[in-house]
Amino acid sequence: MIRLSIPLRQALSRLTMPVLIAAAFGTMLLGKADTVLVERGRMALADTLAPIYAVVAEPMGALRDAVQDLRYLASMRAENLRLREENERLHRWQAAALAMEAENGLLRRQLHYMPEAQASFHTARVVADAGGTYARAVLLSVNPGVSLRKGQVALDERGLAGRVTEVGNRSARVLLVTDMNSRIPVVLEGSRSRAMLAGTNGQRPRLQHWPEGQPPQNGERVVTSAEAGVFPAGLPVGVVRWSEGGAPEVELYARLDKLDLLRIFDFGLTGILPPEAVARPEPRPRR
Repeated sequence: MIRLSIPLRQALSRLTMPVLIAAAFGTMLLGKADTVLVERGRMALADTLAPIYAVVAEPMGALRDAVQDLRYLASMRAENLRLREENERLHRWQAAALAMEAENGLLRRQLHYMPEAQASFHTARVVADAGGTYARAVLLSVNPGVSLRKGQVALDERGLAGRVTEVGNRSARVLLVTDMNSRIPVVLEGSRSRAMLAGTNGQRPRLQHWPEGQPPQNGERVVTSAEAGVFPAGLPVGVVRWSEGGAPEVELYARLDKLDLLRIFDFGLTGILPPEAVARPEPRPRR
């Protein structure tokens, strides 16, 4: 091992910092003086490493594709298992439906069942929220030649909306089920109890006159009743929702705030007759 004298080591330590500074300035001047040379060197290095990157990237891409394929196969396996379970469940429902269909056919033959005639309907566009005499009613634009009459049932694509109360040559007015003048006989599907659906001029009509001891249950489905021949049985109305004040209300299926088209059905009912069809007693002559 070479040992340097103390004066020489002190001299070298003094020269270290100036030499490093000079080398740094020289490198900076070299880079500024010949940027093309530096760029050529960088690109030459990139050209040398590019094939290596390509060779390394190919197995990495294959490995990544293999991992994705494994994940896809795992998801397909889970999806197939779910589809098998749904298929088995559908087969069970199909068997139950076929059994019920056969049973219904037998009961109908025994009861000499006569199927109901298919109801006809006309589609009309809602043109205005024209209440007129009523607070909750809409005005329909009717094509010429379409004959509507009072009492016909109006439905949207989800459920019962109201009934026709006034008819003109090119228009008709529909009283909505939320109007306070609306009264509709309904049936609670869960308990088969009958009640009256009364409008309140609000968003939800209320249930009235249900059997004593059988209050409507929250979430119970409500459909129309055939009482008095006003509405056909089974039209979807809504579900029961108890208000904060303790009153049974019905959350309607029909979107009365977004009515655009209504279907006016003719079920051939005579529960609501026009005024001209109601027999009036002739006035007695005065004596």
